[in-house]
Amino acid sequence: MIEFHDVSITFAGETEPVLNHVNLTIDEGELCLVVGRTGSGKTTLLRAINGLVPHFSGGTLTGRVVVDGRDTRDHRPRDLAEVVGFVGQDPLAGFVTDTVEDELAYGMESLGLAPDVMRKRVEETLDLLGLADLRQRPLATLSGGQQQRVAIGAVLTTHPRVLVLDEPTSALDPLAAEEVLATLQRLVHDLGLTVVLAEHRLERVVQYADRVVYVPGEARAVVDGAPQDVLDRSPIAPPVVELGRVAGWRPLPLSVRDARRRTAALRAQLTGLTPPAHAANHVGDVVAGVQDLVTGYGRLPVLKGVSVSLAQGEVVALMGRNGAGKSTLLRTLVGMRRPESGSVDVGGHRPAQLRPAALLRLVGLVPQVPGDLLYESTVARECTQADRDAGVPAGTTAGLFERLSPGVPGDQHPRDLSEGQRLTLVLAIVLAAGPPLLLLDEPTRGLDYTAKHRLVEILRDLAASGHAVMLATHDVELVAEVATRVVVLADGEVVADGPVADVVVSSPAFAPQVAKILAPSPWLTPTDVAVALAGVTAVSRP
Repeated sequence: MIEFHDVSITFAGETEPVLNHVNLTIDEGELCLVVGRTGSGKTTLLRAINGLVPHFSGGTLTGRVVVDGRDTRDHRPRDLAEVVGFVGQDPLAGFVTDTVEDELAYGMESLGLAPDVMRKRVEETLDLLGLADLRQRPLATLSGGQQQRVAIGAVLTTHPRVLVLDEPTSALDPLAAEEVLATLQRLVHDLGLTVVLAEHRLERVVQYADRVVYVPGEARAVVDGAPQDVLDRSPIAPPVVELGRVAGWRPLPLSVRDARRRTAALRAQLTGLTPPAHAANHVGDVVAGVQDLVTGYGRLPVLKGVSVSLAQGEVVALMGRNGAGKSTLLRTLVGMRRPESGSVDVGGHRPAQLRPAALLRLVGLVPQVPGDLLYESTVARECTQADRDAGVPAGTTAGLFERLSPGVPGDQHPRDLSEGQRLTLVLAIVLAAGPPLLLLDEPTRGLDYTAKHRLVEILRDLAASGHAVMLATHDVELVAEVATRVVVLADGEVVADGPVADVVVSSPAFAPQVAKILAPSPWLTPTDVAVALAGVTAVSRP
């Protein structure tokens, strides 16, 4: 169905190719997972499938990409639209209409399908992706996860033979992600749809994959094969595989179910050992909070009497399904929304009444779409301007960015960065001012495991130095690594607020993979297990 014949892609102004001599065949009815570090070339590979590279992006492509017998050199994206459906990293950038139902119908209108066929497919897709209650909602009022489901649905209604998805679950809560992936698996198995998707949250999708393609970057050869074979050699692996490496299991497990069947010996080794405490070393003064907060959009209430406080040294994870009000709470704390009732306090001030210059030194927000904060022509100029705005020594922002995403040239345009690199650039810009309160909205969208570990280190350092951090996230593995407290929102209300282990271990939706594998013991991460076992080994040595 999809063939890459000795494909190399080099963009204008670059001396090295992004992809180098790629030879790859993806058969009809396969679910192919593309993995690799942030900026390694995964998105470029996906965009070459429907001709966006090079017809839209520019650059030079050598070799051939053939999809369903059509050479992309001779067929532009519009010529492949009936064969290949493509969903990019930023759903909002691809929307054409204003409402959910109109967006689902737009692709079919472009293909000239009959009205009765369009109506039937729209209804099927609304039910398939759980969007029926949102059919008349304006797209701009949806949460990031809801927008992502609409973007996937808008492509599915055209019934493509190949579906290409770039980070399809990055903004979805765990249950919504499971539903979308189960839908894709059903389409693959029942209808023979070919699905190619890039995803950093491998723990969600690797058990569904028929094939894994590892893109190492730096113009090195692409590796593909069975999931267990590729992940056995890959530096990028989900927690279940990392736990398998720690325990010495062969072959490596790819799912929680497979791992649980092998845990008898590991559980015996862990008997009597205590997992490390996932709590703040020192909790200082309260730096921000909301009390009985009520706010919304027009007549649509979002937060209904929410009370939450944040103290120095805490890393608070804000969790809940898509549309629960997580982003709205962050926007209210940073002054972007005014409360209808209740109070908002950040450093003794009402954030909605402060000027931006004063607010910058009290609270920083990294939004879901980080590109909204980027406006300079190069990375270096963004960093220089951020240093000036924050009043910090020159090079501060660039140093933070290098720590999060090493090796990015300073003369590169921010819009040419990968989604993960843009996020880390904005994070560096916000961190440069050193605000006492840092807010992050889905901070790991587009981040690979290596970049995520760097982010965890930075957040821990910030908490240790007295900052308060709140991150709205669906990434349960990030929560297990860095959070000291979890607040769960549901329908605009707080339904849980407590230590990480107490909240997530007993939750089928929010439990990390290791917690599911070793339940009911409260182990959260492969690192916890590795450190505990290393301690036992060290003590037992003569």
